[in-house]
Amino acid sequence: MIIPHQELNKETLHNLIADFVSREGTDNGFDQDQESRIQQMLGLLKSGEVLIVFDAQTESVNIIPAKEAQHYEAMVNDF
Repeated sequence: MIIPHQELNKETLHNLIADFVSREGTDNGFDQDQESRIQQMLGLLKSGEVLIVFDAQTESVNIIPAKEAQHYEAMVNDF
């Protein structure tokens, strides 16, 4: 399920992005400070380049590229 970032309150959105940019194994600009990475990711969300998705099976939230999210949504709707 795609979660529109505009529907989340500011604190929840900030915390979700902060968690995402601090994960190991993600290429998210560790040469920048965390707040810069959060602002960069927020810009990507606002531009529609990335989207927030919720996976009901794993009860997890992730931020993925929009093209991947569209494929993800199609797979979920097939079940």
